[in-house]
Amino acid sequence: MHDQLHLTTTWVGIVSLIIFVVGYYFIATEDKYHINKAKPALLAGTGIFMLIGLYFSLNGLDGHGLEREVEHLIVEIAGIFFFLMVAMTYIEAMIDRGVFSALRYNLVSKGYTYKKLFWVTGLLAFFISPVADNLTTALILSTVLLTIDKENKSFLVPGAINIVVAANAGGAWSPFGDITTLMVWVDGKGSFTEFLFLFPAAIMGWGITAFLLSRFVPAGEPPFNAEEKKAEIQEGGKVIIALFAVTIALAVLSHQVMHLPAMWGMMFGLALLKMYVYKINMGPSETELNAFSWIAKIENDTLLFFFGILAAVGGLHFLGFLEYFTSLYEQFGATVVNVGVGFLSAIVDNVPVMSAVLKANPDMGADAQSQWMLVTMTAGVGGSLISFGSAAGVGVMGKMHGIYTFASHMKYAWTVLVGYIVSIVVWYFQFEVLHIGAHHM
Repeated sequence: MHDQLHLTTTWVGIVSLIIFVVGYYFIATEDKYHINKAKPALLAGTGIFMLIGLYFSLNGLDGHGLEREVEHLIVEIAGIFFFLMVAMTYIEAMIDRGVFSALRYNLVSKGYTYKKLFWVTGLLAFFISPVADNLTTALILSTVLLTIDKENKSFLVPGAINIVVAANAGGAWSPFGDITTLMVWVDGKGSFTEFLFLFPAAIMGWGITAFLLSRFVPAGEPPFNAEEKKAEIQEGGKVIIALFAVTIALAVLSHQVMHLPAMWGMMFGLALLKMYVYKINMGPSETELNAFSWIAKIENDTLLFFFGILAAVGGLHFLGFLEYFTSLYEQFGATVVNVGVGFLSAIVDNVPVMSAVLKANPDMGADAQSQWMLVTMTAGVGGSLISFGSAAGVGVMGKMHGIYTFASHMKYAWTVLVGYIVSIVVWYFQFEVLHIGAHHM
């Protein structure tokens, strides 16, 4: 956008920035005021553009630029919104069909020790999140932790941190493992295969953190009630798992091959799920499924939160605030700023941070491709440094109320920092020294 407006010093710019900061304050202190974070986010995001519209009409400005910007933003938000909506619907369908209770039963009934359960849940989080996204994965596995043992905090707290870190690290090397990687991929900053090259940095960073955390996990094994009924996957469950895999593959194909948005493949996959439900309901068995009840159960507040945040950052970009951000890249160089983005995304949720980086679209220098991969990784992994720095952390704090808290996370935060540094070192060695991974543009 060459005709970038500079409204940062006008009343609309100043008021918008205040709205953003106040909205953000209420998002961060969700626990204190018991207000769902979607509400301030949505209010800030939509309100900023209402003000900009008002400013334009009061001053008789040409609104075509504003219209274009908002249309562009709607497309961007819709791509992420519908993508997540389908993924969450599939997860709800699998919960309904007992897929995860069967997983939990298999883990608990094996008679594993706490240490072994710690490693198993961590590994599961690392390998499920690239497919199911980090928020969903962390929610599922923290539920598993609680069903293993509700009481034992010395097991639950390291276990929860391990799941958050593993889900975020696992999400970083897949285009749809995290909202931020999804945004980078949808924006065309990296191809599907380029993200996969982040795997060594992601697994080594998580592995170091997990190793350090595992030393705090108690000995012994959790109580298991032998009378407990064996949980099995119900009718249709296995087909739904297969359909989910097909849907993810369709999303990748539509984005990489068919020149369609990734969400188009996802929505097609949702249609397939609905047709399968129809087939089961018309069939001879007694099972009655309702796909709309699954859609009703998804975390709509999370979807609306993302809508609000992306709109708010879009508003600040339109007003010209992100120009200040791009000048940092010219001053300090891409690597330094991109590592800093990781620390920033720990304090401010990684979605608005990544949204700001993409909107500002700074010049990343000669090795732009590998720098985009670095910022993808730091925003994803850096989010784990503080409990509310990532969607996964926020989700687990909600699930494990009073157990996994800001304070209990900070006690072990140094283990996450060590892993974060290891990830960056691995990235540097792999991409900058050995030149394995991204193409040099």
